[in-house]
Amino acid sequence: MIRRRLSSPDKTGIALVVFSSDADLNWLRVLKTGFRHCFIVLESSGCWIIYDPLLHRTDISVVEGDDVFGLLRLYRARGMRVVPWVVRCPAKRPAPMGLYTCVEAAKRILGIHSRRVITPWNLYNFLKK
Repeated sequence: MIRRRLSSPDKTGIALVVFSSDADLNWLRVLKTGFRHCFIVLESSGCWIIYDPLLHRTDISVVEGDDVFGLLRLYRARGMRVVPWVVRCPAKRPAPMGLYTCVEAAKRILGIHSRRVITPWNLYNFLKK
Protein backbone atom coordinates (compact mmCIF):
# COMPACT_ATOMS: atom_id res chain seq x y z
CA MET A 1 0.00 0.00 0.00
CA ILE A 2 1.38 3.38 -1.00
CA ARG A 3 0.46 6.16 1.35
CA ARG A 4 0.97 9.75 0.34
CA ARG A 5 0.88 12.39 3.03
CA LEU A 6 -1.39 15.23 1.98
CA SER A 7 0.26 17.76 4.21
CA SER A 8 3.45 18.09 6.15
CA PRO A 9 3.75 19.71 9.58
CA ASP A 10 6.61 21.92 8.39
CA LYS A 11 5.27 22.76 4.93
CA THR A 12 3.34 25.85 3.94
CA GLY A 13 0.48 25.56 1.53
CA ILE A 14 -2.34 27.48 -0.06
CA ALA A 15 -5.91 27.31 1.15
CA LEU A 16 -9.08 28.94 -0.03
CA VAL A 17 -11.49 29.75 2.78
CA VAL A 18 -14.99 29.81 1.33
CA PHE A 19 -17.94 31.54 3.04
CA SER A 20 -21.58 31.04 2.10
CA SER A 21 -25.16 31.75 3.17
CA ASP A 22 -26.09 28.07 3.24
CA ALA A 23 -28.16 27.37 6.34
CA ASP A 24 -30.08 24.11 6.44
CA LEU A 25 -31.16 24.68 10.03
CA ASN A 26 -33.39 27.60 10.99
CA TRP A 27 -31.30 28.62 14.00
CA LEU A 28 -28.30 29.26 11.72
CA ARG A 29 -30.24 32.12 10.16
CA VAL A 30 -29.27 34.29 13.14
CA LEU A 31 -25.77 34.44 11.64
CA LYS A 32 -24.85 37.22 9.23
CA THR A 33 -26.11 36.71 5.67
CA GLY A 34 -23.29 35.47 3.47
CA PHE A 35 -21.42 34.15 6.51
CA ARG A 36 -23.51 31.25 7.83
CA HIS A 37 -21.11 28.49 6.79
CA CYS A 38 -17.47 28.13 5.79
CA PHE A 39 -15.30 25.40 4.34
CA ILE A 40 -11.71 24.96 3.23
CA VAL A 41 -10.16 24.09 -0.14
CA LEU A 42 -6.52 22.97 0.28
CA GLU A 43 -3.89 22.67 -2.43
CA SER A 44 -1.89 19.45 -2.36
CA SER A 45 0.45 18.17 -5.07
CA GLY A 46 -1.47 19.48 -8.06
CA CYS A 47 -4.95 18.78 -6.75
CA TRP A 48 -7.41 20.47 -4.39
CA ILE A 49 -8.93 18.86 -1.31
CA ILE A 50 -12.33 20.23 -0.34
CA TYR A 51 -12.92 19.89 3.41
CA ASP A 52 -16.52 20.77 4.24
CA PRO A 53 -17.44 20.26 7.93
CA LEU A 54 -21.22 20.09 8.23
CA LEU A 55 -23.30 19.69 11.38
CA HIS A 56 -24.17 16.06 10.66
CA ARG A 57 -21.10 14.90 8.72
CA THR A 58 -17.88 16.06 7.08
CA ASP A 59 -17.58 15.96 3.29
CA ILE A 60 -14.11 15.50 1.83
CA SER A 61 -13.51 15.45 -1.91
CA VAL A 62 -10.58 15.86 -4.28
CA VAL A 63 -10.52 17.99 -7.44
CA GLU A 64 -7.76 17.18 -9.94
CA GLY A 65 -5.86 20.03 -11.54
CA ASP A 66 -4.21 23.17 -10.28
CA ASP A 67 -6.46 25.93 -11.63
CA VAL A 68 -6.92 28.07 -8.51
CA PHE A 69 -8.43 30.86 -10.58
CA GLY A 70 -11.08 28.51 -11.94
CA LEU A 71 -12.04 27.55 -8.39
CA LEU A 72 -12.16 31.20 -7.35
CA ARG A 73 -14.43 32.04 -10.29
CA LEU A 74 -16.69 29.04 -9.60
CA TYR A 75 -17.29 29.85 -5.94
CA ARG A 76 -17.67 33.57 -6.54
CA ALA A 77 -20.15 32.91 -9.38
CA ARG A 78 -22.22 30.99 -6.81
CA GLY A 79 -22.32 34.09 -4.58
CA MET A 80 -19.71 32.88 -2.10
CA ARG A 81 -16.84 34.91 -0.69
CA VAL A 82 -13.38 33.40 -1.00
CA VAL A 83 -10.30 34.38 0.99
CA PRO A 84 -6.95 32.91 -0.13
CA TRP A 85 -4.73 32.02 2.83
CA VAL A 86 -1.21 30.69 3.29
CA VAL A 87 -1.26 27.78 5.74
CA ARG A 88 1.76 27.72 8.00
CA CYS A 89 2.78 25.45 10.83
CA PRO A 90 1.24 26.83 14.05
CA ALA A 91 3.02 27.04 17.37
CA LYS A 92 3.38 23.64 19.04
CA ARG A 93 0.79 24.22 21.72
CA PRO A 94 -2.75 22.91 22.01
CA ALA A 95 -5.43 24.90 20.28
CA PRO A 96 -8.08 26.28 22.63
CA MET A 97 -11.05 24.01 23.19
CA GLY A 98 -14.20 24.90 21.32
CA LEU A 99 -17.42 23.42 19.98
CA TYR A 100 -17.00 21.49 16.77
CA THR A 101 -18.29 23.88 14.14
CA CYS A 102 -17.27 24.71 10.60
CA VAL A 103 -15.28 27.63 12.03
CA GLU A 104 -13.45 25.53 14.61
CA ALA A 105 -12.58 22.93 11.96
CA ALA A 106 -11.30 25.68 9.64
CA LYS A 107 -9.23 27.23 12.43
CA ARG A 108 -7.51 23.89 13.09
CA ILE A 109 -6.59 23.49 9.43
CA LEU A 110 -5.39 27.08 9.13
CA GLY A 111 -3.45 27.01 12.42
CA ILE A 112 -5.48 29.79 14.04
CA HIS A 113 -5.65 29.70 17.84
CA SER A 114 -7.73 32.82 18.49
CA ARG A 115 -10.52 32.30 21.03
CA ARG A 116 -12.40 35.31 19.65
CA VAL A 117 -13.04 33.68 16.28
CA ILE A 118 -16.28 31.74 16.73
CA THR A 119 -18.53 32.60 13.76
CA PRO A 120 -17.85 32.61 10.01
CA TRP A 121 -18.08 36.42 10.10
CA ASN A 122 -15.40 36.55 12.84
CA LEU A 123 -13.18 34.23 10.80
CA TYR A 124 -13.64 36.33 7.66
CA ASN A 125 -12.64 39.51 9.50
CA PHE A 126 -9.66 37.76 11.12
CA LEU A 127 -8.41 36.56 7.72
CA LYS A 128 -8.88 39.95 6.07
CA LYS A 129 -6.69 41.75 8.66
